[in-house]
Amino acid sequence: MKYLMATGAFGALMSVILGALGAHKLGQFLSTDALSAFNTAVEYQMYHSLAILLVCVLPISKRRAVQAGICFLVGTVLFSGSIYGLTIFGAGFLGPVTPLGGIILMSGWIILIFTALRNASHG
Repeated sequence: MKYLMATGAFGALMSVILGALGAHKLGQFLSTDALSAFNTAVEYQMYHSLAILLVCVLPISKRRAVQAGICFLVGTVLFSGSIYGLTIFGAGFLGPVTPLGGIILMSGWIILIFTALRNASHG
């Protein structure tokens, strides 16, 4: 769990750094729409970095915590990473990756929903 926790903290740190970059530098180079998309990627990265930290402390099985955490990690890399690539580098080929990342993020939340419902029925 320590690696998952370190990963969540690193993701949160990077979202602060990237948010500052977006707020102070990228406005000079990106269109309003691209900057808005970039900021959405930063927000989702922060939310899901915090979600990774959350699963490290939830009273659920380590297996389920790791499953959800991996979904949040992979989903964030694909979702936010593809938006960063699209907005900063104009890498249009990354467009189809964004929804895949979103689906994987949703999968992490679905794991937590079913885990909560299963635990509620046993306690």
